[in-house]
Amino acid sequence: MSRGPRTTDGPYAPPTPRRELTVTSADGSRLHVEEHGREDGPTVVLVHGWTCSTAFWGPVVRRLADDHRVFVYDQRGHGRSPAVGPDGYSTDALADDLCAVLEAAGSRAVVAGHSMGGMTVMAAAGRPQVRERVAAALLCNTGSSRLLDESTVAPLRAGRPRYRIQKAVLGSSLPLGPVTPLGMRVLRYATMGPGATKEQMRACARIVHACPRSVRASWARKVLAVLDLDANLAALDLPVGIITGEKDRLTPPVLSRRIAEALPDCTGLTELPGLGHMTPLEDPGAVAGAVAALVRDHLADTAHDAGQNTPPAGVPAGKESA
Repeated sequence: MSRGPRTTDGPYAPPTPRRELTVTSADGSRLHVEEHGREDGPTVVLVHGWTCSTAFWGPVVRRLADDHRVFVYDQRGHGRSPAVGPDGYSTDALADDLCAVLEAAGSRAVVAGHSMGGMTVMAAAGRPQVRERVAAALLCNTGSSRLLDESTVAPLRAGRPRYRIQKAVLGSSLPLGPVTPLGMRVLRYATMGPGATKEQMRACARIVHACPRSVRASWARKVLAVLDLDANLAALDLPVGIITGEKDRLTPPVLSRRIAEALPDCTGLTELPGLGHMTPLEDPGAVAGAVAALVRDHLADTAHDAGQNTPPAGVPAGKESA
């Protein structure tokens, strides 16, 4: 089981959690969960994307922790959450996992999902836990369907050849190997904007390269390649903000625009100039600011609700930090 990287890249290094938990999902899968920030602050839940881990949210967590109670968790098979059997890869499973974490958090929250994390939020639309516990949501660099049709990772015109190449590349189980300058350049081309710094590239590469190749391939083949959550959007009837990167090749802005048009209550779509797919790493201030704005507008008065200080459920997975 991969523990995920502990980078030395300054502000991109994962912060030390105040508490670590293990939460059990509906099918028995165990999820590594971390709690950061103020115990009495309004609750935020951050959901990472494909091939990432809790470490991905490090710079965003640092910006939110002074004023918020922040939960991050490793999606099944990523980071410190164990891999699952062949039947454990589905959008329903992603939704089950988010619902389990929301229950563990014990209070209403603003939820932000990046890439597959955004798909997780859409997959959970209409679930009782979402209706009861999610005050607002932020979708970052994500799509609800037609990912391989719209992705521009392969530098070809839209059509079957590009679709097939992208399906083969994204679904490959070949090892990524150690992080090298060439590997970082390839990853930068596919996932980040032209202005990404070396620190950002190193942090991104270490996180992505830590994902087990079988997990990476299983999510790509069984979920991302066949994703269709369009019918769920009408059920996501809460305030939803959207962020995307102008240069995002994996989930181009057209996918975010479609989501914005279909949502019952879209609070706005922000396209960040020059940025790629990894906006929480490329501009963590913008992402943290969007989360904080949703908290201010839709959750600010709930920090001291009766349920806010309910201890998170779950089995302790590590020593609580001061």
